[in-house]
Amino acid sequence: MGLRPASRLATAGLPAGRCENLRPVLKLLAFVLPLGLDSFAVAAAIGATRVTAVRERLRISLIFVIFEAGMPLIGLGLGRALAHGIGQVADYLAAAAVIAVGAWMLIAGDNDEEEQKASDLAGRRGLALVALGISISLDELAIGFSIGLVRLSVAAVIAAIAVQAVLAAQLGLAIGTRISERLRERAEQIAGIALILLGAYLLTDRLVH
Repeated sequence: MGLRPASRLATAGLPAGRCENLRPVLKLLAFVLPLGLDSFAVAAAIGATRVTAVRERLRISLIFVIFEAGMPLIGLGLGRALAHGIGQVADYLAAAAVIAVGAWMLIAGDNDEEEQKASDLAGRRGLALVALGISISLDELAIGFSIGLVRLSVAAVIAAIAVQAVLAAQLGLAIGTRISERLRERAEQIAGIALILLGAYLLTDRLVH
């Protein structure tokens, strides 16, 4: 007689309950790590503009965190609202959305226009700043939407998104001048590949269970 997946894990020395508790954590990390890579690539592009004044650096950091954390949270709210209405179909939609975002990151990874938008963020004010910030954070919005669809813990998601935004901003701004444009593009492309793999996992997991 074949053992169910949980039974196999228990037999291998991993309690089924503990494994089930770890799944949401691992799934959240699988979403947040690509999000962090993408945020880092944007922050590094801004950092490459060689902003040295402390006040200006703090202003840019605050703006970056607002958009890179705020847009995923907006997407999270939209995704959870839709998930309540469509039920189990939300899992398939989340997989499709994640794969689509990952493919877009791979295609746009060599797009100099995105790099230019990120660099311009430092010099914008008012409505022009808001419009530019939204335009470079649309993939974060889509990732947040996908997280909402898979119905992970809201508190954990908010904390993880906030932490990754702050860390990515500080790291990217700090070393943006020291890394090449090619390396920044590679970070975004790695994030795209990770999202495609995550989408494939979500789809397979839904079909199996």
